[in-house]
Amino acid sequence: MTLEQLRIFVAVAEKQHVTRAANELNLTQSATSAAIAALEARYGIKLFDRIGRGIALTQTGKDFLIEARAVLARAADATQVLNDLAGLKRGSLAIAASQTVGNYWLPPRIQTFHAAYPGIELRLAISNTEQVARMVIQGSADLGLVEGEVDESLLSAKRIDGDSLILAVGARHPWANRTKISAKDLPTTSWILRERGSGTRSMFEAALRQNGLKLSDLHVALELPSNEAVRSAVEAGDGATAVSDLVAAPSIAAKTLHRVKFDLPRRSFYILRHKERHVSRAEDALLKALR
Repeated sequence: MTLEQLRIFVAVAEKQHVTRAANELNLTQSATSAAIAALEARYGIKLFDRIGRGIALTQTGKDFLIEARAVLARAADATQVLNDLAGLKRGSLAIAASQTVGNYWLPPRIQTFHAAYPGIELRLAISNTEQVARMVIQGSADLGLVEGEVDESLLSAKRIDGDSLILAVGARHPWANRTKISAKDLPTTSWILRERGSGTRSMFEAALRQNGLKLSDLHVALELPSNEAVRSAVEAGDGATAVSDLVAAPSIAAKTLHRVKFDLPRRSFYILRHKERHVSRAEDALLKALR
């Protein structure tokens, strides 16, 4: 069994498609299929069921996927240790960030880091808080940056200064002409919010509880999977939202969104990393820059 076979197996398992995995790995379809066949023949097992024109992991394949990912993560750790010896002149870091952090807070900071360490390749993936935590646990990301607290025993979480949550409405909303609202006003309008699992959504729910309300007390008209979709929907309609001030700032400046005065807390961001993984010099330098 080779690391290359493991990489091919993991790619096929994640894509659930030989051709798409081959394209991602820059291999031919025949070479990809041969690597899977060699593993199955060598150990006398079936890793995939061929169902019609598609494939699906067998239970054996699912169990092996966990181990294969762990081996590849350890191999990546070993490569990173060797890259350390180059004195930060080369190497790579995979970063996963939740949407507000990844789209608004992080880009200027990683640009500054890149200027200081041009030989360090930074790869950024953007998802929601729960998915970012999962990526760090699985080893597909070295660091995670999120705007919500994460309760995972395998992860350490360093708190850093973040943003502020605000209430915002479109220019046609009745609240656009009000300077302030109270908690009793919140159930009187429809809401457009981020999806479950997002840090923004979780923090708004916590703020509602502090004001004696539950999310079920509000009429949630839409749940959308990105800050940009929420912002656009609120600008175009008559709903309200809770959103990061970083997200809302351009629209407020353009007067397509109106900030409604209502006390919502500042929030911290959190840097997540796996407790058991080696901290590379590149990672340590980035951590210092972010703090």
